[in-house]
Amino acid sequence: MARPPRLALADVRAAERRLRGRLHRTPLLTSGGLDRLAGRRLLFKCELFQRTGSFKIRGALNAVRSLVEESERAGGGLPRAVVTHSSGNHGQALACAAQAEGIPAYIVVPQTAPHCKQAAIRTYGATLVPCEPSDKSRAETASRVVQETGGIMVHPNQEPAVIAGQGTIALEVLEQAPEVNAVVVPVGGGGMIAGIAVAIKALRPDVKVFAAEPRNADDCYQSKVRGELTPNLHPPDTIADAVKTSIGPNTWPIIRDLVDDVLTVSEEEIKQATRLVWERMKLLIEPTAGVGVAAVLSEQFQAVPRDVENVCIVLCGGNVDLGSLTWLTDLPGKAE
Repeated sequence: MARPPRLALADVRAAERRLRGRLHRTPLLTSGGLDRLAGRRLLFKCELFQRTGSFKIRGALNAVRSLVEESERAGGGLPRAVVTHSSGNHGQALACAAQAEGIPAYIVVPQTAPHCKQAAIRTYGATLVPCEPSDKSRAETASRVVQETGGIMVHPNQEPAVIAGQGTIALEVLEQAPEVNAVVVPVGGGGMIAGIAVAIKALRPDVKVFAAEPRNADDCYQSKVRGELTPNLHPPDTIADAVKTSIGPNTWPIIRDLVDDVLTVSEEEIKQATRLVWERMKLLIEPTAGVGVAAVLSEQFQAVPRDVENVCIVLCGGNVDLGSLTWLTDLPGKAE
């Protein structure tokens, strides 16, 4: 088996230069009410305000710009197409990045992906290719589309340029809040937390990096416990649709070596935390962003030493399918 490519701070710095002027520098917001609930000072990195509504544009744009630069150096034309599979957010991001460069994009999307995300992919001019909601179907369908189109695969979380692009979040956080003691990051395929961990541990090894994931999709937790890559055996059933995929061979070694711990939360905790952010902070995050909030508010996080006082939570996206919020009426009571 080929060794996974090594990723270093230099790659994240190169992504930062490549993305300069093309993205938003998202704010860090605070909430006194949530601070009191957590018993710590919380800093919310608002990637829901990023272009395309999530952090994913960082990695997608870095990957597409890298491909364009490689073509220019080789004296050739633009790639014939770019292809990916995505639960929605990376698909939107790659479609947006490809449209800006005049490159056709083909996005393989599970049939269960939120309709708002599917519609946004089409809005950016990409061709949407449906597949079954499993990692196997996503990969096989994307491979077929690559063969049919002659396009280049841009994996949503295992592509090194994507991982490096996501790592630029950490560079911003360290500049915006040098007092930060920990960063909490939702994990699906692991591209975001891998990029963030590479940057954080190179610049500030004292800062803790925590992964947060649904208990119903706990492959990252299981991998850390067993010391080996342990993908989900079946398509997970979780409201956090953007983290249903498993970590992979390129993100696992980084997570294994650089992520301090993995926190898992229940579906009820995710729903309550998401609603809490909506009501207290007036931020329309998607439930996947609520995973990190739920982790910090959980009993498990109370075991983290109290000197870990300033905690940054990455609110990874805000692409909410408003037509599917029937779960709100099923919640007992209101946010405390």
